[in-house]
Amino acid sequence: MNRNITSWFEILAASFILFELLTITIWIPFYDCILVKFLAKFTNEPRGLNLKIRMGIGLILSVITMVVSAIVETIRRDLANQNTSVDMSAMWLVPQYVLLGLSVAFNDIRQIEFYYSKLSKSMASFSMAVLKVSTAGGSLVASLLTNIVDSVTGQGGNISWLSSDIDEGHVDYYY
Repeated sequence: MNRNITSWFEILAASFILFELLTITIWIPFYDCILVKFLAKFTNEPRGLNLKIRMGIGLILSVITMVVSAIVETIRRDLANQNTSVDMSAMWLVPQYVLLGLSVAFNDIRQIEFYYSKLSKSMASFSMAVLKVSTAGGSLVASLLTNIVDSVTGQGGNISWLSSDIDEGHVDYYY
């Protein structure tokens, strides 16, 4: 993918996570300082939207992020299979990272807010520990699933969905 923004500036592949972090950094103050005042008039909630609604929005945005990721990967793969050089801009990845940042801002941050506002102090600390352990457990399960998908789809001489050659694999199926 073409990672050039200008003729003299190229974004490092590992730096795309910054779009997620920038989205979180911009969205949280925007929501807390501007949007809350507007929403509070309509919802009669002092924080704009109910915490559970904000967490639900975050979960929905997570699903939308995966759909967008699959669509972008399908487009990239179709371009690669046309036997031409793929000159697709890496900026196609930015919407995924922005949506992921919004889902984190709506869900993860609001979970922390939920724990500290609805639970006693000792339970809130315990809940934070459980949240971090469940995140670590989720990462382990994701790694296990990746290995299983790679093994199962590569059986019988077939090309694995997660082939080291990204143009031969089917990462879009994995999403």
